[in-house]
Amino acid sequence: MNRATTVDLVVVGLGYVGLPLARSAAAAGLKVAGLDRSRRVVDGLNAGRSHVDDITDAEVRTMLEQGFKAVDRADVISSAAAVVICVPTPLTEHGAPDLGAVHSAVEDIATHLTPGTLVVLESTTYPGTTEEVVRPRLEAGGLKVGEDFHLAFSPERIDPGNPEFGLENTPKVVGGVTADCTKAARALYERFVGRVVEAKGTREAEMAKLLENTYRHVNIALVNEMSMFCREIGVDLWDAIRCASTKPFGFAPFYPGPGVGGHCIPIDPNYLSYKVRSLGIPFRFVELAQEINQRMPVHVVNRAADLLNDHSKAIRGSRILLLGVTYKPDISDQRESPALTVAENLRARGAELVYFDPRVENWTVGGVPVERVDDYLAAAESADLTILLQPHREIDLAQLADRTQLLFDTRGKSADHPRVVKL
Repeated sequence: MNRATTVDLVVVGLGYVGLPLARSAAAAGLKVAGLDRSRRVVDGLNAGRSHVDDITDAEVRTMLEQGFKAVDRADVISSAAAVVICVPTPLTEHGAPDLGAVHSAVEDIATHLTPGTLVVLESTTYPGTTEEVVRPRLEAGGLKVGEDFHLAFSPERIDPGNPEFGLENTPKVVGGVTADCTKAARALYERFVGRVVEAKGTREAEMAKLLENTYRHVNIALVNEMSMFCREIGVDLWDAIRCASTKPFGFAPFYPGPGVGGHCIPIDPNYLSYKVRSLGIPFRFVELAQEINQRMPVHVVNRAADLLNDHSKAIRGSRILLLGVTYKPDISDQRESPALTVAENLRARGAELVYFDPRVENWTVGGVPVERVDDYLAAAESADLTILLQPHREIDLAQLADRTQLLFDTRGKSADHPRVVKL
C-alpha cells in the first residue's frame, strides 16, 4: 500500500483535540494539514492566531514555520498518508448521539480516499461506530480495509488546561479493524507520542474511552450526592475526603462541585448508555449518575437561598456575585458549564446577578447579558452573596474570604473562615 504522498497527516477538525494533535505532529517533523469547515478558524490559524486555550499564538506561528497549513477544502485528503478525524460528537436535544460531524468527515474522506491511506477516528463515540458507520462508507468506493487502506480508532485524551499531561506524555490507545491496521496506527502515533498501547480492536479502544469517563462520572455523582446530606449529619465531607485519600491503595479521591461540564463527563457516558439501551438493557449506573450530577446546579441555588435566609435576606432582590463561569479552572471553555444553569435558576428566583471571570469577557444567560465586574474583591464586599463556581488562579481566595460579606465555595478550595461556607 505504499504510494507517493505530499502530506504526512491531515487532521480533520481543529478544535481542542485536533489542534494539539496537529501541533505535536508538526513539531515531530511531519508535514501536517488541518481541515476545518470554519473559514474563521482556517483564516485565523493561517494568520498565526489560536482559538484554543492550550495553544498560544506563538505556537501556531511555529506550526506554520514547520509547514502546517489550515484548509477548508477536502481535496487535501487525496495526497495524505494518514487522516485523523477529531470532530465533535455532542448529544441531540433528546440525549442521543449526534454523529453528524463524523458522517460529514467520513463523507469527505470517502470522496478523496486513495490506496495506502491510514484513517483514524478519534472522536468519542459508542462501541461499534468505526466498523459499523465509518468502514462501510469508506469501502463503498471499492477499496477494502486491511488490503487497500487502514482504519483504526484511537480515543482522544486531551485535558484542556492540564499543565502536567499533554498529548506527548499521555499513553495513546489504538485499535485497528485488522492487526495491520493497528500496526499502521501505532506507527503513526509513535512518531510524536511517548507510549502507544494496542487494543484488541476498534470496539475495545472505543470502550476504553467511555469507561474512563464513565468511571469519573459515577464517582463524581457519588461525592455530589454525599455533599447533599453530609451537612445535615454534621460531617465535613472535604475533610473526610482528605483523610480517605491518605490510604495508599483502593481509593481515588473525587470532589463534589456545582455540576459537571466540558466535552467529556456530561456527554461521553451517554454514548455508552445509548448503546446499552439499544440492546434493551438499562444502564442504571450512568442514568442515576446523570440524574444526580444534573441536579447539582439547582442544589447550589437552594443552598444559596438558605444561606441568604440565614442572614435575614431573600434571594429575590439580593445581589449575587458569581466567580468563574467556565467548566474548569484556568481555561475559557464554557461548554456544558454548570454556571449557566446556576445563573438561570438564580435569575428565575429574582436574584440580581453579576459575574467575574478573567477568561470570559462577555457572558449571556438566556439571551440576556450578565454584568461583568472588573474588581471581584470590591464586588464581593458589596454583594449579598458570592458564589465560587470556578477557582481560576487569578482569584485570591484568602483575600476574598477577608473581604466578602458571605462566600459560598462550591469547590471546597477556601480555607476555613467565618464568612466561608462550603458545598
